Amino acid sequence: MLKPDPFTPHRLLRGPDAQTIAGWALKPRAALPRAEDRLFKVAAGVQVLCRCHWQPQAKPAPEDRAGNSASVARRRVALPGQVRYTTLLLVHGLEGSSESNYMLGTAQKAFAAGMNVARMNIRNCGGTERLSSTLYHSGLSEDLAAVAEQLAADERTGMVAIAGFSLGGNQALKLAGEWGARPPAYVKAVAAVSPAMDLAASCDLLHRRRNRVYEWQFLRSLKRRVKLKRALPVGDADANPRAQGATAPRLRSMREFDDVITAPAFGFAGAADYYARASASRLLPEIRVPTLLIYAADDPFICVLPETRERLRQNPRITVMECRNGGHCGFIGAGGRRWAEEKVVEFVSQA
Repeated sequence: MLKPDPFTPHRLLRGPDAQTIAGWALKPRAALPRAEDRLFKVAAGVQVLCRCHWQPQAKPAPEDRAGNSASVARRRVALPGQVRYTTLLLVHGLEGSSESNYMLGTAQKAFAAGMNVARMNIRNCGGTERLSSTLYHSGLSEDLAAVAEQLAADERTGMVAIAGFSLGGNQALKLAGEWGARPPAYVKAVAAVSPAMDLAASCDLLHRRRNRVYEWQFLRSLKRRVKLKRALPVGDADANPRAQGATAPRLRSMREFDDVITAPAFGFAGAADYYARASASRLLPEIRVPTLLIYAADDPFICVLPETRERLRQNPRITVMECRNGGHCGFIGAGGRRWAEEKVVEFVSQA
């Protein structure tokens, strides 16, 4: 089992903003082999792009190379002496991509530990706007489920573990809760770093004066994305007229954006309904797969409510590492050590 290892921040990065900004700005030294870009259909008219890194010995079976289908069950039977791999599926946060620093850093550590890695781009992210007929939101756990299932059908994959960051962490936890007592046999573990489990409370925290610079940055990026979707040729852009029409200079908060853009695009009654139904916190008691959760008490804009902490405490399948410091997806220690990334890889290896 993972041993508690209290995070000690770099001596020059002791504040929450310093950790958050450094995590975003400092590029990791990530030596990864050439990626295999692979598209996964997750819904009608929607594909997502994953950048996959396979261990050199993880080769497709002859029937896979020939394009013939074989049952997942058959391909899961390890031959004598055959190495059983773990494939770590990584999911980024709001307006991130497969190229986000924490995605590259975690991928490098997992690959060095002997795992295959798939860096997933959420709908529209990483330059994939033309692959989706919709926008995206924090509760699209079904996309993760579809990608994990299709990955598991590849003979090279072995077991699948999922690690999400921020918005991706909420999606990963939500999916684990939705699986409940009957998770797929191919799932090994789930991990979440700085997950936005309580969306409404976190949105309110983001709107505070001290955090407005973060909110403005998210809003600017999201408005640009909506504008880009609107400019796509007919048939490619989001079909929802309210979503299409909002370059949204009048929207001044994330809650307003979600109320006017996100909620109607996905059939929610409004931002409050979206937050309530998309938050993973309510599903934490249902999780039965080994799960790691890492977050910092000083995270500038992720709020973990007392009732959520209690749900975490009562579920023995969830290992919680609450750190005093770390900011949002930061956790940068002495010498540039990326502590949370190390813990995710360690947990998945031991699960």
